[in-house]
Amino acid sequence: MRPSDVQIIGEELAIKWEDGTETFLPLVKLRRHCPCAGCKGEVDIMGKLYKAADKPLPPQAFQLVRVVNVGGYAIQPIWGDGHSTGLFPFDYLRRVAEMP
Repeated sequence: MRPSDVQIIGEELAIKWEDGTETFLPLVKLRRHCPCAGCKGEVDIMGKLYKAADKPLPPQAFQLVRVVNVGGYAIQPIWGDGHSTGLFPFDYLRRVAEMP
């Protein structure tokens, strides 16, 4: 499922999906679910997870500057603290949006 429209509205990312449904994803939730290796860690060939220690995020970390489309499969949020390495494939984005 692909989004047909993505907009930043206040402190949420508004997503209209091709099937006509809409989700409003809080920016805090979006940032906390960033799938990049720096945020979630990396798994080696033996299955061991390597992850840096969690650190507190500044308020700018939850300010979404813009969203860039990546090919036809993902979006890339650009955050106020400069973080921009997280690519959200559409299926992962939809799962995060539907989480309680």
